Amino acid sequence: MTAPITPDLILQNGRFTTLDRANPTASAVAIAQGRFTRVGGDREVMALAGPQTRVIDLGGRSVLPGLIDNHLHIIRGGLNFNMELRWDGVRSLADAMGMLKRQVAITPAPQWVRVVGGFTEHQFVEKRLPTIAELNAAAPDTPVFILHLYDRALLNGAALRAVGYGRDTPAPPGGEIVRDSAGNPTGLLLAKPNASILYATLAKGPKLPHAYQVNSTRHFMRELNRLGVTGAIDAGGGFQNYPDDYQVIQELADADQLTIRLAYNLFTQKPKQEKEDFLNWTATSQYKQGTDYFRHNGAGEMLVFSAADFEDFRQPRPHMAPAMEGNLEEVVRILAQNRWPWRMHATYDETIDRALKCSRRSTRTRRWRA
Repeated sequence: MTAPITPDLILQNGRFTTLDRANPTASAVAIAQGRFTRVGGDREVMALAGPQTRVIDLGGRSVLPGLIDNHLHIIRGGLNFNMELRWDGVRSLADAMGMLKRQVAITPAPQWVRVVGGFTEHQFVEKRLPTIAELNAAAPDTPVFILHLYDRALLNGAALRAVGYGRDTPAPPGGEIVRDSAGNPTGLLLAKPNASILYATLAKGPKLPHAYQVNSTRHFMRELNRLGVTGAIDAGGGFQNYPDDYQVIQELADADQLTIRLAYNLFTQKPKQEKEDFLNWTATSQYKQGTDYFRHNGAGEMLVFSAADFEDFRQPRPHMAPAMEGNLEEVVRILAQNRWPWRMHATYDETIDRALKCSRRSTRTRRWRA
């Protein structure tokens, strides 16, 4: 009879759901070499402990498996997490504005106060967003940028001055700078038909120094750990350049300081130069390069700008330009030739159908699954 393996770790005094109908619950588990070796009661599992076994008392808490989020922006979000004020779950606009005023009081120049998504006006009892006048009253000198979903952004006067938007600022492609009767920007930016103006404006804000970005990224990962996330696919993101903006996460990976297993995608950043991006990246990077904790995952979430869909269902579906197929086919062919998988963020069936037909044409001569 084989002697039982001495576990590396025992979790005891917890609540486990086993999905075994004969024994649906357990209070302890033993783990050796990354595998469960015993599931049962505290007494029987603790009997396996050796002198080097680490024992954690769960204090009666329920235990869940680590969650894997297949679409996050950890790399980009980590660089900025410590700069963001969160309105997630705040029940009233009055409370949110109180948080904003307190943050303004401790934000040093030239930094901004940023609320970057995570909320909607429908969560507030007032059922509305703050007005520009309210933002100006709360922060007359500190730039404030508030991103609401992917449909609009609110900027106070100090933020408009910081980004340089004035009467002579031309209308941006794919978006709208709302103006008053004199032609001056009011502080409202609209994503019509896409969110480029929102991202481009946010990118004008000052960045954290490198050491602060490292700290910010670690805080972001810990916050995700608190919510049960232990693995994720990073979907790339706008204004996130490779390899420059990946240096912090690479540094943490090299130092064995990642608390989330991360697979990352490469996301094109240059309209009309997407082919050049992917030619460069497929020549300098390999699919699956890295470790089990930090690994290259292919291309996406956007391959070409002409195929960029938009997820604001209150707006009409954007029309994809006729050039979309030609642009996309060039990039997908490069990815197929280099055996890179890819992912594409699309909202509407019409866009998805066109992209899939194009991809089938691009990969018809190869045995390839994208």
